[in-house]
Amino acid sequence: MSERQSFFSRRHYAHFLGEHDAVVEFFKTHRFQSDSDDEEASLRAAFFQRLALDKLLATYTVGEPVEALLPLLEDLLDQYELRQQRLAAYEDVPQISPLAIDDWPDEYEEAVQVISLCILLDRNDLLIRFVKLLDDAGYAADDTLYEDLLKKVLPDRQDVDQWYHDVYTPLIQTIYADTREEASLLLKEYCQTWYPAFEQAPWHDTHLQGEDGNYVGYWAFEAAAIAFLYGLDDRHVDHWVYPRDLVEYARSR
Repeated sequence: MSERQSFFSRRHYAHFLGEHDAVVEFFKTHRFQSDSDDEEASLRAAFFQRLALDKLLATYTVGEPVEALLPLLEDLLDQYELRQQRLAAYEDVPQISPLAIDDWPDEYEEAVQVISLCILLDRNDLLIRFVKLLDDAGYAADDTLYEDLLKKVLPDRQDVDQWYHDVYTPLIQTIYADTREEASLLLKEYCQTWYPAFEQAPWHDTHLQGEDGNYVGYWAFEAAAIAFLYGLDDRHVDHWVYPRDLVEYARSR
């Protein structure tokens, strides 16, 4: 299967996997620099959670079959739960969220990416676990897109008319558009504006670093999840951040 984004080659993927395995081995015998055991455990958990997400993204970007994502998504959820536990112990805040989705657009994006992957890969069991981490931290019934992603698949979600970050406005509008044609145009607009909107994200422009860099893929999974959940016409959405085959996978199931 060919790469899903032209910035990421098979050679780049092989380099990523080699670096991934090397760093896992390294931290079996080395500690993160920290002032306490709780801080070290929190830093370690955050690092390995990000590493698990990067591996999932890289595997999808390089063109591996969709089914190859399933065990990686399971591992990622384990890592989020561990990150939350270690962060809660370090900060002494039992229900702290592993992602500050109200403050940081890139952390919100990460959250809706994970939610959307759970939906598109038909893993409601993992979705329930991930959403609990955010709901317990007080994010339930506070953001329109968050609730609109969940209300089709989880019970007792709320209607909300506010959202944290303006970048998601066109995507939210697709759900409430008056016509299918308008919804399709808004979906296309969202994909076109998605990458520029995350200029401040740590992963922005990482494809310019070459094969030794940190690029693992740029994907608006939430656009695909909304298209799937709300039956949107996405035939004319051909932008490179739109994961079309995940929509087709979800629809086939």
